[in-house]
Amino acid sequence: MENTTHWSEVEVALVNGKSRLISSKNLQPLKILNPGSFHDSCHVVLSSYGGGMVSGDQINLRITCGAHSRLFLSTQANTKIFKSTNQADAEQHFNAHVGENGLAVSFPDPVVPQEKSRYKQTQHWHLHPSAVLLVVDWFHSGRMDQGERFVFEAFSSELKVSVGNRLVLLDRFGFTPEEHIASSPANFDAYQTMFSAYLVGSPENSRFRQLAQAMQDLKMPGSTGLDFNMTEQDYVLSVSEAKEGVYVLRAMGKTRQDLEPLCQHLLVTLSKEEFFGYNPLERKY
Repeated sequence: MENTTHWSEVEVALVNGKSRLISSKNLQPLKILNPGSFHDSCHVVLSSYGGGMVSGDQINLRITCGAHSRLFLSTQANTKIFKSTNQADAEQHFNAHVGENGLAVSFPDPVVPQEKSRYKQTQHWHLHPSAVLLVVDWFHSGRMDQGERFVFEAFSSELKVSVGNRLVLLDRFGFTPEEHIASSPANFDAYQTMFSAYLVGSPENSRFRQLAQAMQDLKMPGSTGLDFNMTEQDYVLSVSEAKEGVYVLRAMGKTRQDLEPLCQHLLVTLSKEEFFGYNPLERKY
């Protein structure tokens, strides 16, 4: 993966006071879209040929956000992971750099691992100490509208965030349904869509503080009481300050719709002028 000829690239920089996509290279199966906007921020949409990834597909993407730039990264639709052949994984790898006073938000649609599929993803974000990063990462149990639940073969995800030369966040998740009971209360119980959001930045940064407050406002009332019955809830959610400058939100819902209010709450904050000045996903739905 170190061979630059095998990496797609996105570069965002400040041009005449506005964040603009100044360089873009996409290699199959990835397609990079840049919806037009009158706002000062840059919106990049990731898509793929065939609407998903087949076994053996590998997407490698380098992202560079220059000083004072603002990037909102999303996907055109759910990332469907199709049936694996010969035990081959579909893979997606991001390596990203966010410069001085930059803002980067990655807010994709869920990954949907279909029956007998195998998927692996890694992300490594490198931040200037004054930058702010929000990464959303979520996946469904399968094609829920068809009653498909946890019949994929393997799913793994790794997120690393470095500030300067210091690693401040490392989160790894892996699940193989054949080796675990997905419906166990120790795993997913009745929940079918799993959502995580990671916020990294300096506590002195006003953008970081606003996003941290927006995440904390989502805490479930009464969820710490002894009489709290998790299985009766359409969704469950927790927010924690993992360390200074790092917040982690975890949520599970019985349907995607159960988590839409959570997404909209975060997008309201991101729509403020000091962030993107509008909701980049509003026209999508």
